[in-house]
This record gives sequence, structure tokens and C-alpha cells, in this order.
Amino acid sequence: MDLGITRLAQISYPVADVDRALAFFEGKLGLTVALRPHPHMAFIVVGGVSIFLERADDLSHASILYLGCDDVAVATAELERRGVEIVSQPHRITEQPAYDLWMSFCKDPDGRLVALSMEAPKGWRPR
Repeated sequence: MDLGITRLAQISYPVADVDRALAFFEGKLGLTVALRPHPHMAFIVVGGVSIFLERADDLSHASILYLGCDDVAVATAELERRGVEIVSQPHRITEQPAYDLWMSFCKDPDGRLVALSMEAPKGWRPR
């Protein structure tokens, strides 16, 4: 029997401080808060997927967030201008038959990696 699972709906992302996380996701990344039902939790929706920010004492099990963007070089430069710590400038991760995968990495307020990802046309280079 097919379960009819068609998409990722939500991911939990534990944070040490929800207000500080929102300042990063909303203020630095420009994402929109969809719901703030409690001071210790918030929801941000990216591409139809809800990121559930919840205050937690143990952050060791959090995943790296990979956020797709239109131009990884432009987005990385803007994050740097906004004071976000860039860990790795845009670089090609892999060459696929139809595109090249480019990424950069920055740190969130808790020191974890957040990636910007771009499926670039073959031969694309940052300007």
C-alpha cells in the first residue's frame, strides 16, 4: 500500500534562544515568521516546509539547514554585509549532468552551520 507521502512538511530545529534565532532567521536571512504560539517556539516556512524553532538545552542533534537560493554569491555577500559569520565562501560542491551544485556556509547564533545552496547553470562562476 502506498502511503501517499509526497513532501517534507516540517523539520524541528532546536535553538538555545528563540528570540536570538528569530533575529537571525528573520533579520539576517530575511525569512518570515509564520507562527509564534509560545515564547519558546516559533515556525518559519521556507518553500512550503515549516522549520519548527524550539528552545532546547541539548543542541547536539540538530541538522544542518540547506537553504536554496537564486544566486549563492550574491546571497553570501549580503549575509556577510549583515554581519553573519561566513565559514566557507561559495564553491562548487559537485558537477551534475544538467547543473553544478554550489554552496556556501555560515553560522547560526548557536554556532551551527547553515548552508546556502544553488543549482547553477553549467560553467557558472561567482561574480
